[in-house]
Amino acid sequence: MREWRLLDTGHRCAAENMTLDDILLECRSQNLIPNTIRFLQFNPPAVLVGYHQVVEHEVRIDYCKNHGIDINRRITGGGAIYFDKNSLGWEIIASTSDFINYQPLERLYKKMCEGVILGLKALGIQASFRSKNDIEINGRKISGTGGTERNGAFLFQGTLLIDFDVDTMLRALRIPIMKLKDKEINSVKKRVTCIKWELGYQPNIDEIKHALTNGFENAFGIKLVEGGLTETENKLLKKRLSRFQSKKWIFLERRPLNEAVEVYAIRKTPGGLIRASLAIDEGTKIIKNALITGDFFAYPSKAILDLEAILKYSPCDEKEIRQTVYSFFKNTKAKVLGITPEDIVQIILEAIEKMKYEEFGINPSEANHLYTILKKGPEILKDGCNVLLLPYCAKLLTCEYRKKDGCVMCGKCSVGIAYELALTSGLTPITIQNFEHLMQTLKELKRKGVKGFLGCCCEAFFCKHQNDFEQAGIPAILIDIDSQTCYDLGKEEIALKGDFENQTELKIGLLNRLLQAMSIFNNSGSK
Repeated sequence: MREWRLLDTGHRCAAENMTLDDILLECRSQNLIPNTIRFLQFNPPAVLVGYHQVVEHEVRIDYCKNHGIDINRRITGGGAIYFDKNSLGWEIIASTSDFINYQPLERLYKKMCEGVILGLKALGIQASFRSKNDIEINGRKISGTGGTERNGAFLFQGTLLIDFDVDTMLRALRIPIMKLKDKEINSVKKRVTCIKWELGYQPNIDEIKHALTNGFENAFGIKLVEGGLTETENKLLKKRLSRFQSKKWIFLERRPLNEAVEVYAIRKTPGGLIRASLAIDEGTKIIKNALITGDFFAYPSKAILDLEAILKYSPCDEKEIRQTVYSFFKNTKAKVLGITPEDIVQIILEAIEKMKYEEFGINPSEANHLYTILKKGPEILKDGCNVLLLPYCAKLLTCEYRKKDGCVMCGKCSVGIAYELALTSGLTPITIQNFEHLMQTLKELKRKGVKGFLGCCCEAFFCKHQNDFEQAGIPAILIDIDSQTCYDLGKEEIALKGDFENQTELKIGLLNRLLQAMSIFNNSGSK
């Protein structure tokens, strides 16, 4: 029977744990260590972003600093996660040749999760694999997983929830609520679970580790032999720790250049959220820098960095961008789980499209707050819109129309100003009272043959309901809103019902410029 090393590194800070991930993967790729199962824990608690994510987008940095929560970056992709002292991390570091028969990636993922599933079964918990990379119990996630590879070796890792501090997690992370719709779940507690909740008590950590150890042995047909870090691993830990403690690593400064025009676009795909941020030379229309981020998994993990490098100095030409992206994936055999080369092409083109708003007097920084449905923004402006949809949350809390359609246009809130602008421009303003009302309104607008609409909503709402807007079948431009939204405050469920008790602000200046642009086209078309 093959022997693997069982490595328990105990409680360590985030930087040490991330350094060890890098070292273990490299040492295995050089055949300096045997295949290894590692258990890891965190002290102090930590927030870990995926390799391709932007810390500012995923983490409430001030909250973490004020509450002694480490912030660091994994060498694997995926979304941001929170590790408290009770969470247990598990990792498989092995040669890819030992699992060469487990392809495609999802089949490999399923095999990697088998040991944890068997371990949970020994504890009295019936768990199963959920595509694409979760372990679940009756539809509720108990372990999220992900991995990366390097020169013939791979690291596959997961988080096992033993007890679950929901409140701290919600405050530490900017929860990617756009994921919730796909899983048809109404709250965080309904989409996750933990060992304590399932059993009604919390087993001793050694008992849990023992169960998982047996599970891995049975899943892989191996014998696990306890062992510590080798001399080489310890030396590398001392040498590399400073890198993983540095701001350069944690914030992974791959920022667009300041002197260029910055544009970005964001979309949800089956593989996760993807955001393209580009720095473009306005005169030459050359991409000076590209940043592709999100909660996706790329193999190898540096694939997206390589693609960004290739896109640098590319012309903003659709044909060339498509050829560059497709050639990259064909030649490198890189993979992004659930995301196609065409998805990446489209998000890049969507970002570049923001430059074209300048012909309407809208600069790129303003255009970054616009999201389009079904057609390109300039095309929608040229075709015209008939309706302006506005959120009830931008009305005064004391307004008699807060919970019903209509407005007296008293000028005391941004909705009143928006109503005035819409009516002056020949658009019908409608206040959306809740999500059900939105769906009914879109259905009715489609029935009436409305050619397009403008709307105001936050970025999080757009990402979460992008598919709903597209399925309604009406071209639209949506304008981001200011102030703390229901998603920032964790009150999206209340807001969907029409009971959000905060007031937001509409971007009136941007709305006005869109209306003026449509007016110019209408006037020129009538001559």
